[in-house]
Amino acid sequence: MTTALSPRTGLTTASLLVFGMAAVIGSALAFEYIGGYIPCELCLLQRKPYYIGLVIGVITLVCAAMHLPARVTKSLILLLGVIMIVSAGLGVYHAGVEWHFWEGPSACSATAGAGFTGTGDILGQLNSFKGPSCTEAALRIFGISLAGWNVVTSLILASIAFFGAKRINA
Repeated sequence: MTTALSPRTGLTTASLLVFGMAAVIGSALAFEYIGGYIPCELCLLQRKPYYIGLVIGVITLVCAAMHLPARVTKSLILLLGVIMIVSAGLGVYHAGVEWHFWEGPSACSATAGAGFTGTGDILGQLNSFKGPSCTEAALRIFGISLAGWNVVTSLILASIAFFGAKRINA
């Protein structure tokens, strides 16, 4: 049986989720900026749940801080958990493409363009530029690609959401 907890349970859970999602996106952007990595199509697709989740997470924080009915905060936290499950699914799909378990979308098969020459038709060069192939991991940490780590972090964040929502009596 779930017992009623302090109203801070929703605020704490929402804070952990927002911080976690911001850390994942911040790390991805840091790899790009500092490491010079160019994300592939599937990498960019995997970020969308985080962007959506961050907006919903901030709304959840506001709702919890304003002491709106617990069912509102609980529902938003459950939604964040579902969004992180979707993110994990996208990560599994991308990791499977990297390990050649299945084919990725056709947009992922192109290799990176030669870069910008700085002369001529800059807009034309932008239109012809393709990101790297989704089939090759740009980086592996402990043998796991960034897509694989997205699965791990998404499942951790989903667990936090579902556990936190369970503790909110609404």
